[in-house]
Amino acid sequence: MTQTESQTMPFEAPSQPLETPQFLLTAAEAYPVLERAFLNARKEIWAGFRIFDLDTKLRSDEGRAIGETWFDLVWNTLARGVEIHMFVTDFDPVACPELHQRSWHTMRQFRAAGEAAGRPELLDVDIAMHPARTGLLPRATFLPQIGKKLGEACEWLNGLDGHDCSEALEELPGLRDVLYRDENGKVCYRLTRLPILYPATHHQKLAVFDRETLYIGGLDLNERRYDTPEHHRPGEDTWHDVQLLLSGEVAKEAQQHLEEFRQVCAGEAKPTPAKTLIRTLSSRRKLTLPYFGPVPVLREIRDAHIEMAERAERFIFVETQFFRDRRFARRLARIGRNNPDLEMIMIVPAAPEEVAFENSDGLDAKYGEALQAESLQMIQEAFGGRLFVGAAAQPRANEAPDENGRNLLYGAPLVYIHSKVTIFDEREAIVSSANLNGRSLGWDTEAGVKLTRHEDVARLRERVMRHWLPDDAEERFFDPTRAVSAWRELALENASLEPAERKGFLLPYDREVAERFGTSYPGVPEELV
Repeated sequence: MTQTESQTMPFEAPSQPLETPQFLLTAAEAYPVLERAFLNARKEIWAGFRIFDLDTKLRSDEGRAIGETWFDLVWNTLARGVEIHMFVTDFDPVACPELHQRSWHTMRQFRAAGEAAGRPELLDVDIAMHPARTGLLPRATFLPQIGKKLGEACEWLNGLDGHDCSEALEELPGLRDVLYRDENGKVCYRLTRLPILYPATHHQKLAVFDRETLYIGGLDLNERRYDTPEHHRPGEDTWHDVQLLLSGEVAKEAQQHLEEFRQVCAGEAKPTPAKTLIRTLSSRRKLTLPYFGPVPVLREIRDAHIEMAERAERFIFVETQFFRDRRFARRLARIGRNNPDLEMIMIVPAAPEEVAFENSDGLDAKYGEALQAESLQMIQEAFGGRLFVGAAAQPRANEAPDENGRNLLYGAPLVYIHSKVTIFDEREAIVSSANLNGRSLGWDTEAGVKLTRHEDVARLRERVMRHWLPDDAEERFFDPTRAVSAWRELALENASLEPAERKGFLLPYDREVAERFGTSYPGVPEELV
């Protein structure tokens, strides 16, 4: 069904605020909830996402009743008279030209939806570039890398057919002064002056509906990020994430954040204090000449992790895409040494996405792996046997290894982990968009929530831990005093078996592989990766 065939369908809003948060694992659970939230909206929606692709298929019954894709849903929402205020991240056009192009393609999609609905005045879309800029001296230092990136962009564009290439060039506003076509129509680049570099991004993923209900976590919107809790897709298509739906005062705090974060990042306003919402915010520097990145303004997500870890008595559970911030790792290691009763389980992807599925061996990939290996070594030395670091793979083996073999773990296709969840005992938890790396904890715009009600934390802990385990997992896998040894035992047993014989997804993370692949780059800020 297309927008010309569908009818605008108002849906009945919830009769009362959500009493307890909904915990949504993977897009199979989260996307239908987000669709229904759009359909339930009565007056306005405010949202900020890194990626929001309107070609994404609708998954809920209610969504499919009005159309096939998110284009239809946005059209329907506007046609019902609901305002949409959407901030989609823009990306450094030199470092990330394909992401930059995709953001501006999203702008075209939204504008087309507004025109199709006949209500373009209700649509406010901002392709939002973080205003921080890298200074002249670091840019000059990176001139060879800039030339290499521009060459790769030209190679990508010249690999497209004529129409697609022309369309892509139209959606690359940040490179219009750098790229040109020669007499043969080939895309080339010129470096008559150093391009501006934008080191920080808006990495948040949240939406507020009628200033009452908040959808927040680590999940953007496109087909790449769709996966189910069973992770039956090919390894390169798996994507494990966690999102929350909740209401109350935190929704008002998130609304305030969405209304002001651009001014805060521009250095034009101070952030409004919040109680449950936690953020990373940084602003542009007045003097940029010698600096790589922005000035940190709020590090609430980092600070909340440290404060909760210091209060934890017996057990911490972590899921994160990256663990690369050495300063944060040192603090966590110190906490582990000071509390000999504290145990920890950390679940990370076996390899970064670009390494596992794109065979990348660039500076950012190698530096990130080196930082992660060193950070993990710090906490492993501090916690000793009280720490288990695991990864995940599917219990099957029908994929061949790629060039570097990192798409497999112990012979099985990876489950790619993108979630950002930390749980402290059963008393406190954090769900956010932030990874445990310098970029998320200091530079990028991030948003998350603190959970402090025992019943909420206990439910979250049960859900996220049970996800990796066999269906018949015993109580010892959840007991703070026995979980580390139980998870380690299961992971080692799985590693010794053929993939089809394994129980659950759990396997040991191999830090030595990251150490061999990684390369340190002294002088390069950790926040870049």
